[in-house]
Amino acid sequence: MTTHVHPIFARVYRALSVATADQIAPHRQELLAGLSGRVMEVGCGNGLNFEHYPESVDEVVAIEPEPYLRGLAVEQAEVEGRNIMVIDGEAERLPAEDDSFDAVVCSLVLCSIEDPAGALAEIRRVLRPGGELRFYEHVLGDGRLESVQNRIDWLWPKLGAGCHCNRDTLSAIEAAGFEVEKSRELSLDIGRVRTPVSPHILGLAVSP
Repeated sequence: MTTHVHPIFARVYRALSVATADQIAPHRQELLAGLSGRVMEVGCGNGLNFEHYPESVDEVVAIEPEPYLRGLAVEQAEVEGRNIMVIDGEAERLPAEDDSFDAVVCSLVLCSIEDPAGALAEIRRVLRPGGELRFYEHVLGDGRLESVQNRIDWLWPKLGAGCHCNRDTLSAIEAAGFEVEKSRELSLDIGRVRTPVSPHILGLAVSP
């Protein structure tokens, strides 16, 4: 069993994810479009990606360490009526065999993993050669916002259950040995207000 228990943050996360669901839905659809075969989702939260998986996906194994969110994800999987299995697990120690998945999805999760390099190494391990990493993450911005992100990052993880607002996730993916085939920047502002977690990237990388 994992020890990622954040009951207050989990409920805040659920409320925020529901409030921004319509805004983020097109990004989730773009993230998952064209996937097929056997897919692992790392840090599935309350399962808001589930409805966007295309019919070409045969199976989804969804990993979520936080008990409250995992329970919501189980309920969402039942609603979808698809072959989606939600299990406890950590990104740094994925409960899967080598080369056992066609794709891995990371959606708003690499910001809060304690050891992102270790998690990305694990993702490469479970991906078959040529398998895809689909990523949608908030990241380090530039200019004045980058300065703000760096200044407040001592506090942000305390408020957000380990979430860091200043990670250069694209560089981390490349450093892990993935070949980034496409990536685009976008901004997710709340009510037209730019926040420390506004800058996002969305893209696809391949495991050699």
